[in-house]
Amino acid sequence: MTEPPAGPGSRPRAALAMSPDAAAAVLGPEFLTTLAQWCDLAPPPVLDDLTTPRARTVLADVDLLVTGWGCPPLDPDVLRSAPRLRAVVHTAGSVRGHVTDACWERGIEVSSAAAANALPVAEYTLAMILLTGKRVLETARDHRASRTAPDWLCTPRTVGNHHRTVGILSASLIGRRVIDLLRPHDFEVLLHDPYVGAGEARELGVQHVGPTELFRRGDTVSVHTPLLPETRGLVGRDLIDSMRPDAVLINTARGAIIDQDALTEAVLAGRIRAVLDVTDPEVLPPDHPLWECDNVLLTPHLAGSQGNEWRRLAGLALSEAARWCSGEGFLHPVPRERLAFLA
Repeated sequence: MTEPPAGPGSRPRAALAMSPDAAAAVLGPEFLTTLAQWCDLAPPPVLDDLTTPRARTVLADVDLLVTGWGCPPLDPDVLRSAPRLRAVVHTAGSVRGHVTDACWERGIEVSSAAAANALPVAEYTLAMILLTGKRVLETARDHRASRTAPDWLCTPRTVGNHHRTVGILSASLIGRRVIDLLRPHDFEVLLHDPYVGAGEARELGVQHVGPTELFRRGDTVSVHTPLLPETRGLVGRDLIDSMRPDAVLINTARGAIIDQDALTEAVLAGRIRAVLDVTDPEVLPPDHPLWECDNVLLTPHLAGSQGNEWRRLAGLALSEAARWCSGEGFLHPVPRERLAFLA
C-alpha cells in the first residue's frame, strides 16, 4: 500500500454515517486517527440522519462514506446532496439496508466487512456442530438435574462426532468459511448450492447434492443462504420431515428461510433438534413454544461479530478505506451483480 496522500486538499474527504452507538462500539480512537492519515475526515458527531442541514453540508464535500449499523438509506435524495460521493466502505456485513439502486446507478464503489464478519459466524457454527454431536448441552442439563455420574458405557452410538455427516446449505461467504473450519474434523461434508458446479464442489472438498439428499443424509444441516424472495421458506415442511431422527438443524442466516411452524412441530415431537441464532420474528413472542422446548437452543443473533471481534470489522474497513484513498481499489468489493447472493 502506498503512503497516505500528503496535505489537506490533495486527499479525499470522508465522513462517518452510522448510529452513534455503532460508532462507539466498532470504531476506536485508533481507527479515527489512522483514517485521518488517509483522508480529511469530517468532525464528529457521526451522521445518523442524512436529511439535517448539518448532514447536507457535510455530504456536499464528501468523496467517501464510512458506514455502519444504523446508516440511513443512501437514496436519490441523499445522493443529490452528495455530488462528489464515489465510494462507500461498510464496517459491517450486509449493505442491503443502506446501499440503494441509486448508488449502483451512479457507479459508486462499495466495500463491506462481510469477510471479517463471516469468521465468527463460522466459528459459532463449528462449535454448535461439535457440541450437538456430543449432546453436550442436553447431557449438562441432565447432569445438573441428577447430580450423579452417568454410565458412559450406555451412551448411544448416535452420540459423538466420528464420521458424522454435515450438510451445508449454500456456499455463501459464511458457508465457505464453515467448510474451511470443518476440514480438520472427521466429517463427511455435503453441500447444496445451485450456483456451485461439481468441479467447484470437488475443489471445496465437499460432495454436491440436491436439497432433498442434503436434509435426508445430514446428521447436522447448517443454513447459510441469504434471505431473498426465492429463499423465503426454502427449508419447508418436506425437507424438515425428511431429516433423520435426532438430526440437528442450525440456522445462523435469517429466520424466514425456515418454515418455523413446521420446525416447531418437529422439535416439539422430539423428531429433530435445532440451534437457532435467528428466528422469525427475530425475538419470538414470549409464549412461543420454542422458548421452552428442550430440543432447541435459542441464541439472540450473537453468532456475528461481538465485543473484541468488532476490531476485526474496523480493521478490514480501515484497510479498504486506505486502499481506496491511495488509488489501489478495494480488496473486498461488493459488485452489484453479486448483491443477490450475499447475506
